[in-house]
Amino acid sequence: MNIAVQFPSHRISAFKPVSRILVNIAAACVLVMAWSSLACAQGWQPSRKVEYLVPSGPGAALDLAAREMTQTLERKKMIDQPIIVSNRSGGAGTVAIQALLQHSGDGHWLSTFTTGMLNARAIGNVAASYEELTPIAVMLEESIVVAVRADSPIKNAKDLVDKLKAAPNSLSIGVATAIGNHIHAGIAKPLKVAGVDIAKLQMIPFKSSAESMTALLGGHLDLVAASTPNVITQMQAGRIRVIAVATAERLSGVLSSIPTWTEQGVPAVFSSVQGVLGPKGMTPEQIKYWEDAFRTVSETPEWKKFLAAQNWRPMFMGSAEMSRYLATEYTATKSLIDDLKLQSK
Repeated sequence: MNIAVQFPSHRISAFKPVSRILVNIAAACVLVMAWSSLACAQGWQPSRKVEYLVPSGPGAALDLAAREMTQTLERKKMIDQPIIVSNRSGGAGTVAIQALLQHSGDGHWLSTFTTGMLNARAIGNVAASYEELTPIAVMLEESIVVAVRADSPIKNAKDLVDKLKAAPNSLSIGVATAIGNHIHAGIAKPLKVAGVDIAKLQMIPFKSSAESMTALLGGHLDLVAASTPNVITQMQAGRIRVIAVATAERLSGVLSSIPTWTEQGVPAVFSSVQGVLGPKGMTPEQIKYWEDAFRTVSETPEWKKFLAAQNWRPMFMGSAEMSRYLATEYTATKSLIDDLKLQSK
């Protein structure tokens, strides 16, 4: 016997808001559980705290990006374990690299990759190289700018080029974190194209661009080469003048008024990237876990907003693509290092 049960229409309508709430809760649960389900399916996920090493001082561009990445992982509940970020500046990234080398096969250790590590390898005076580690992902492309104090007689790229062509060592130039790194290359390449003897430049290294900017403002440097986040605040305060950016086109946002080197008669373009490295000997499951984790970070609105605020460009590469990229970029980097005459004897 079939029994039909009927509810009054006013009771049915009363259930609708509750139903919608339940549906919304279910959808939220699906989103929250999706990442953890994926991690379980991969067969590996962190089982204790994760150590993330930053090869620069606090407050520098590398530090900003690393902390935003790891905080996004935690905010989005992509990881159940705490992530400890620590700064290991020095040796063109080798301090952080050497720390990772002590944890072979341990997926609980990570560090930032920077294009400067390509330069360090090309110079050949480092005790350890990124080659000994595991590429995980490339996360962003950054741009290198050149800045002087607001009262400097150098108003533009032409003034700078004219001064350095006449006397290549006449200006002190601050870079972070090492001679021959990507920041150094970001100013050396356009100056080379302009006809300056870049091997004679007076380059002064600092532990971070925050420190080189302080030295510039204090009158201890004539100019600074740095990535974009390090100049925005001081430029907006009117304390410095940013005279050139090494991109193919002008940047957007607060730096949209800064002309490129090409616009100023020097047809040179240079960019660098930041990414993530793991120890050597990582398992395919460990690599896949972190590759997927950072890919998810790269797709979040928060990460995209963060990049835009720094005038950085989104650029994601997984582990295999990053390996190919490093091989190609090393060849070009080696050529520039040869021109700078910085090879280790």
